[in-house]
Amino acid sequence: MLPVLSRLRRRRALQGSAVALVVLGLLLWWLVPVGEPSPRGKVTFSTGVPTGVYQRYGKLLEEALGRNLPDVAITLQNSEGSRQNLARLTSGEADFTIATADAVATYLRDDTPGAGELRGCARLYDDYVQLVVPKDSTVRSTRDLRGLRVGVGQEGSGVRLIANRLLQAAGLDPETGVKPVLAGIDTMPGLLQRGQLDAFFWSGGLPTSAVQKLSERFPIRLVPLEADLVDRVHGGGGNGRYYRSAVVPADAYALAQDGRPVETVAVANLLVTTERMDPALTEAFTRTVIQSRDRIGREVHPAQLVDLRTAVYTDPLPLHEGARRYYRSVKP
Repeated sequence: MLPVLSRLRRRRALQGSAVALVVLGLLLWWLVPVGEPSPRGKVTFSTGVPTGVYQRYGKLLEEALGRNLPDVAITLQNSEGSRQNLARLTSGEADFTIATADAVATYLRDDTPGAGELRGCARLYDDYVQLVVPKDSTVRSTRDLRGLRVGVGQEGSGVRLIANRLLQAAGLDPETGVKPVLAGIDTMPGLLQRGQLDAFFWSGGLPTSAVQKLSERFPIRLVPLEADLVDRVHGGGGNGRYYRSAVVPADAYALAQDGRPVETVAVANLLVTTERMDPALTEAFTRTVIQSRDRIGREVHPAQLVDLRTAVYTDPLPLHEGARRYYRSVKP
């Protein structure tokens, strides 16, 4: 009888020890971090002009990053647009930015110093070109802009790049065929309303709040950019392939479109960094961009179009290794 009791006591003692070890292991797992540490440091994100989609998107993304990456300090920088954004990346003034695919392709084609270091993180949403005129304007096509005062974006913007290409496709010299006014979306609506501009080009997500607000206080109209114009841009070869024919939906600017869709041109936006950026931080940054789509999209509608299925296609840039890790982690 005694040997049996001894065996029972030993068995219970072993079982108690095993339970204690499991509890201790769970406690250590809870108290001691495992795996890769959360990214730390400082990040500068170059956005766009005030009231533009890049700037509004960047502000909301900053809030999402603050929640997901509490040990990373995010600084936003306003900019003139895509071309200045890319220059800031290659100079080290910024760590992440947004730029249109055609601006990136031009930067690479011109072999700008540091261009080879650029890497893609995600394809975001498309920009739609909007040629805005007063409602009573006689301008019905891009060709009708000859000799007029036309807002073409700031020097460092993607708007300037695409406005020049569309003017050339319409047979107008961007410097002499029109009177170009270098201004951004923060000032062009006011200039048009005060009669200091006859028209302006803007390339942004739909709807762009500055254009929306202008339509609510001043009668404006969107001028169609016909498919044959896009064909001529494509015919120029090179970076023209990044543009596609598109349509501004009838309800994008209800007061400016009178319930009618408007033909236009679209180009993809890319989230861009450099190969120098830490892979763990880039992976976390990319994850936040994709996962915050719905939250940001409630306030900046173009963000609703960010799609995991297409985000991986960052042509003409190769994916950053950190972004590649993220897409592999969510691959079905």
